[in-house]
Amino acid sequence: MEYILIFISAIFVNNIVLAQFLGICPFLGVSKKIDTSLGMSAAVAFVMVLATVVTWLVQTYVLVPNHLEYLQTIAFILVIASLVQMVEIILKKVSPALYQALGIFLPLITTNCAVLGVAILVIQKDFNLAQSVMYAFSTAIGFGLALTVFAGMREQLELTNIPKGMRGMAIVLVTAGLLSLAFMGFSGVDGGLRTFFGLD
Repeated sequence: MEYILIFISAIFVNNIVLAQFLGICPFLGVSKKIDTSLGMSAAVAFVMVLATVVTWLVQTYVLVPNHLEYLQTIAFILVIASLVQMVEIILKKVSPALYQALGIFLPLITTNCAVLGVAILVIQKDFNLAQSVMYAFSTAIGFGLALTVFAGMREQLELTNIPKGMRGMAIVLVTAGLLSLAFMGFSGVDGGLRTFFGLD
């Protein structure tokens, strides 16, 4: 039941983009078309889960035993950058088709603060490895959901007659704000489920 609550909370209640405001750059930059947002979502999901596992292991078995917790952020950044490079090299050799499909999205993930944010959040929440993987996977789904819904909204906006002063980034930011408000409707769902199943 704990894993279901993590899943629901990460996707809807504490959405990484719309509630915690991490990963805003790809959210605004790669959300012009649904197909590109789906590609970015898949790449982020893969790297986010992999990076969370590796950074959790680094934190638990390298930083904490050696009392090097203060190096957490820089160690995690190095690990994530190295992972993205390794994944890129391996995909290029093993599956050129998948490498071509991901295209420019893979290098963009290195600078996606949502990946680093999740790696740090699982340590702060004191999750075990299984909970960390579930949280990373759920957060990636939440990221993908927000990105894809927003891309659909932006495609619809292209067909709408928008007042001249609101065209471009202005209407995009207003739409993002409205989407964020819509997701605020889920706040309290995780607390209600905890009470319902007697986990509090």
